This record gives sequence, C-alpha cells and structure tokens, in this order.
Amino acid sequence: MISRRTFLKASLAAVGFIHGASDALARASRPSTAVDFDVPAGACDCHVHIFGDPQRFPFSPARTYTPESASVGELRALHQALHINRVVVVQPSVYGTDNSCVLDALGQLGARARGIAVIDAATPESVLDEMKREGVRGIRLSLTQGGVTDPSAARRRFRAGIERIKGRDWHIQIFAPPTIVEAIHDQALASPVPVVFDHFGGVIAARGLQQPGFGALVNLVRAGKAYVKISAAADLVSIQAPDYPDVAPFAKALVAANPQRILWGTNWPHPNSANSRRRTDTSPLRQIDDGRVLNLLAEWVPDAPTRRTILMENPARLYGF
Repeated sequence: MISRRTFLKASLAAVGFIHGASDALARASRPSTAVDFDVPAGACDCHVHIFGDPQRFPFSPARTYTPESASVGELRALHQALHINRVVVVQPSVYGTDNSCVLDALGQLGARARGIAVIDAATPESVLDEMKREGVRGIRLSLTQGGVTDPSAARRRFRAGIERIKGRDWHIQIFAPPTIVEAIHDQALASPVPVVFDHFGGVIAARGLQQPGFGALVNLVRAGKAYVKISAAADLVSIQAPDYPDVAPFAKALVAANPQRILWGTNWPHPNSANSRRRTDTSPLRQIDDGRVLNLLAEWVPDAPTRRTILMENPARLYGF
C-alpha cells in the first residue's frame, strides 16, 4: 500500500514541485518537502506578496529594493502543494501606496483571498471604500522597511493609522522590531481596532527570549489585544536552516500565551531586500522550502485542535472569510 507521504511526494512531482523540476518562468521558491500532517480545510496562509509585471505594476521610486516577479499562478501552485485554501495578500513596501497589484491579485483569487493595503494621508475615503469591496481588510505600517526606529515617530504613525480606520471593520498590521512593539505597547492595549504584528513581532531568534520587546509582545497576545503572525521563520527570524530550531521557543511562548491570537504565514515569495547594492538592481527571491517550514508547525504545536485554531479559525474571524 502506498503511504500518504509517498502519495504526496508523487503529487508534488506531478505538478513540477520537486526541487530541480524545470520551469524557466518560475523564480519564486517551490516546496520540495511534502506536508506530513493533516492541514484543516479552510487553512489560511496569512502573509504572502505578489510582485507583478513591472510594466503593468511599476515599483515606487522610493523603494529600497527591486524584487523578481512572483505571480498569482505560482501562488496557486504553492498552496495546492501545501493544502492551503485561503490566503491574505499583503502590500509590499516596493509599491508604496499604489495597491493596484494587491487588488489585481484579489480579483484573480476571488473569495478565498483577503488583502492588506498601505495608505497615507492623501488616500481618499472613497478609495478605502472601494478596497473594502474588493477584499481589503486592513492597513499595514511597514516601520522596519521605512527605517522608523524612533519610538515617538512610531507612536505617531500608529496613532494616525488607527484614526484612519477606526470607523471601519479593519485592523492595523505592523512590521516593526520588538523595541517598537514595546514603545507602542500601551497604545495597542487601548486600540479600538485589532492589532496584528508581522513575523514574530520582528524578533531575531539568535537574541533569545529575553530580548527587549518580546515580553511586551507576549503580554499583548496574552491579553487578547494583538495577533501575531508566526511567519518568515526561515528568512527573517532565523538563519539556522533547514529546521530553524532557535525559532521554536518563540513560537511555543506565543502559542502558550494565547492560541486564539496566533496566525500562520509563509512570507512567500520570500523577498530579499538586503541582496543588492543598489535599490534598482533586481534582488533574487530567497529559495525557501515552504513544505518543510509548514511541517515545523506540527512540532511547535503538536495539538491538532490548536493547529486548527491557528490555521483556520483565527484567520476566519479576523479576515471575515
């Protein structure tokens, strides 16, 4: 009898996913490891980006890097391999406040997708209304990519973001280092809208659980005042490939604090903003085995009902699936 794992590997190979399969157009990473646990129906990848044709979706002149393309078709194939049904497409910094590529992706993906936009003070309310109709459910403050390290500036940006969306059924998503998480801790506790922190709250795994700011993040999660994406373990949080053991204590601490405030995401297609000398040079995407990384979730969270909470129930509640 063919085992489930053998069948999955054969299925991956059939759609060209096993490492080494030829596909001249596919630059984004493709999983070479089959998923070895039962992914619940309705599971959601809560953090991906799409990088479209630059002729159709030009990059911002103020961007800090230039990624390779990563298409909706490649994303569909990734999720077929991972048995993921739903997805959240997040506006990357390279497009500034032009959310056209995200909205195009939402149009292609339909009801299985939601979006996170980036806006500024000049974005009209009518545009926010239209983005909501097209599937956007929140805004992102990318403080890390924006070089915001001053706590006072971060607090002002956070306050302004809340003011823009507090009358909407949206949330505010923040990409920032843990020191900034600590600086806005009191604001997050009092926020009238849900707060979501990207990528383990910006921790660097090598610095350990006692690094400044992680305790504040855990406190927000425990209090039910913030969601955290346990995402980007392989490309932003750790360098201990291939199984990233130094990430496990962070994942387990956050889940133990409050599993109802944990989200999971790939960070596909794994952009590498530090891989070029000039921002206009094309920076190759990182090649991450997302199948192997997804399997780590079963090690971090061995309880299947809790994994269902993280993969399906929490995203359904937050994003309105």
